[in-house]
Amino acid sequence: MSTVRNRPWLWGALIVGVAVVIFYCGPLVFLANMSLQSQQQFLTNATALPHPVVWSNFLQAWRQASMGQYFVNSIVYTFVPTLVALALSVFLAFPVSRGYVRGARQLRTILTSGLFFPVAIIPLFIESRYLHLYNNRPGYMILHIQDAMVFGFFLFVGYFRTIPRELDESAVIDGCNYLRYLTTIVTPLAKPALITMGIYAGIQIWNDLIGPVVFLSTPSLFPLSRGLFAFYGSYQSDWTLLAAGVIIAAAPLIIAFILLQRYFIEGATAGAIKL
Repeated sequence: MSTVRNRPWLWGALIVGVAVVIFYCGPLVFLANMSLQSQQQFLTNATALPHPVVWSNFLQAWRQASMGQYFVNSIVYTFVPTLVALALSVFLAFPVSRGYVRGARQLRTILTSGLFFPVAIIPLFIESRYLHLYNNRPGYMILHIQDAMVFGFFLFVGYFRTIPRELDESAVIDGCNYLRYLTTIVTPLAKPALITMGIYAGIQIWNDLIGPVVFLSTPSLFPLSRGLFAFYGSYQSDWTLLAAGVIIAAAPLIIAFILLQRYFIEGATAGAIKL
């Protein structure tokens, strides 16, 4: 009886869920459809199914935009800052979460508040020029390291609080030093949080467009997001090739999230109770 009474609510939730899926997946489906059309068909009827299917758009987009070089740049810009930010966030968040440093509560509040402030582009640009970090790989990666560390600190502080303090005491009794304890015991236990932070930072860096536009001016240093501007022109833009380029740029992130989504959800929610 109660099931029948609640059935309208279930139908309502199902309808809302389907609407949300369509809302989020609709643009991706349209983009994929556009990437398989010819330029003439897109200008004539952009919503029609591709006929014929132009698979060569992907190869042409790769060649025309020199995406091979941009792809390598994006990999370097993504993996190096992400790995460095992961290591620094762990070493900073663990003693703060345990209260092993003086003023841990105040430090946590100050660092976490960085999540709620907008990025100050103009001061960062002036600072990068003054420190000779403008238009070079180290400067661009440092920019993303400090940005990723704010979220990493917030995530790890909550997650480390779920690890029993008895492990700390046992490690001290067994003569395990601090560095070994972090690397061999704490870090493996924090695997879901590490993957969550890695996915988050990787997505932010890979998709960043404002950063390369402001802080990079040499084409050989551009990542994929900036390289897609090759399809824009003053008098003509090739939208089908742009769509193919966007699909190529987004594919690694989509595949990574599908493979690691279980860890992403587990790491994002594990520290929620004790945060």
